[in-house]
Amino acid sequence: MFQSAYDIVKNSNYRSPILRAHCEAPTRKFAAAATPDLGDSCEFGSTKYFLLCSFGGVVSCGITHTGIVPLDLVKCRLQVDADKYKNLFNGFRVTVAEEGYRGLAKGWAPTFYGYSMQGACKFGFYEFFKVIYSNLIGEENAFLWRTTLYLAASASAEFFADIALSPMEAIKVKIQTAPGYANTLRQCAPKMMAEEGINAFYKGLVPLWCRQIPYTMMKFACFERTLELLYKYVVPKPRDQCTKGEQLLVTFAAGYIAGVFCAIVSHPADTVVSKLNKEKGASAIEVAKKMGFGGMWQGLGPRIIMIGTLTAAQWFIYDFVKVALRMPRPPPPEMPESLKKKLAAQGQL
Repeated sequence: MFQSAYDIVKNSNYRSPILRAHCEAPTRKFAAAATPDLGDSCEFGSTKYFLLCSFGGVVSCGITHTGIVPLDLVKCRLQVDADKYKNLFNGFRVTVAEEGYRGLAKGWAPTFYGYSMQGACKFGFYEFFKVIYSNLIGEENAFLWRTTLYLAASASAEFFADIALSPMEAIKVKIQTAPGYANTLRQCAPKMMAEEGINAFYKGLVPLWCRQIPYTMMKFACFERTLELLYKYVVPKPRDQCTKGEQLLVTFAAGYIAGVFCAIVSHPADTVVSKLNKEKGASAIEVAKKMGFGGMWQGLGPRIIMIGTLTAAQWFIYDFVKVALRMPRPPPPEMPESLKKKLAAQGQL
C-alpha cells in the first residue's frame, strides 16, 4: 500500500515545501534535516519514511502513556467512583493507603503495549493520509483547506489506531477500576475472555472512537495550526534559521496548547469508556444515561493536566525521533506560487 502511494506523494503539496523552495530559489539556505540530498536518511513519502513515522509513534505514545499511569489510574477511579475518591490528591492518598505505592503502577503493561500499537497507527497513518488527501484535492486546495485536511487525515488514522488499542484499553481499565479482579495483564486477559468472550475487548470500541477520534482531530489540527501561528507571530526568526533545539521547544509549546483542547473535547466519552469497562453487560448509552451530563465531566481537571502534558511530550518526542533519525521535516505549508499569482491578479494579495 505504501509503495503504491509513493508515486502519489511525489506530486503532493505536502511532499515538502522546502524542496519546492529549493528548486525555485537555489540561493536560499535550509536546514539539512529538510532536504534529502543533504543527508536525510529517507525520502519524504517513501515506504521507509512512513515506517519510521510509525516507529516515532511507538516511542512517543508508548513511553508517555506508561509514564503517567499513576495519574491515569487515579483519573479513572475518580470517574467511576466519585464518592470514594473525592479529588485528585485524595485519590492518590486513598490508593497508596490501600495498595501501597506499587498500586499506582497497576495497568502499566496493557498501557504500554496498547498505546505503542495505537501510536504506530496514529502517526504512521496520519502522515500517509495527509499526503494522499492533499493530492486528491490538489496543491492550491490543500493549502486553502489545510485545517480540513488535518482533520480528515487524523480522523482516518485514529479509526484504525483505536482498533489496535481497544483490547489493551479494556484490560487496563478493568485492572485499574475493579479492585481484586486482577493485578496483571496475564491474569486479566484470560479472565475477561472466559467471562465475556471477545466482546470483552471490543465492547468499548465505539465509545473509544467517540473519545479518541475527536481528541486526535484536535490534537493534530490544533497542533499544526498553532505551530504555524507560533512561527508566524511569536518566534522572532524564520524556522529554517532556528536551531533543532529551538524548533523542538516550539513543538512542545504547540503540543501543550493542543493538549488542553484535546482533553476538553474528548472527556465525556473518556468517562463513559472508564465506567463501561468496569460494568459487565452495560452499553455505552445505558452508562451515559445513568451518569447524566454532569457525571460525565468528573475528573476533567486531572485529565487536562494529564493530556496537556502528555500531548506536548508526545509531539516533542515524535519530532525528536525525526531529528535523531535524520528524517525529512517539512516546515508549515506555504502558499503555492500559482495561488499567489491568482490572488494578486484579483487584487486580494
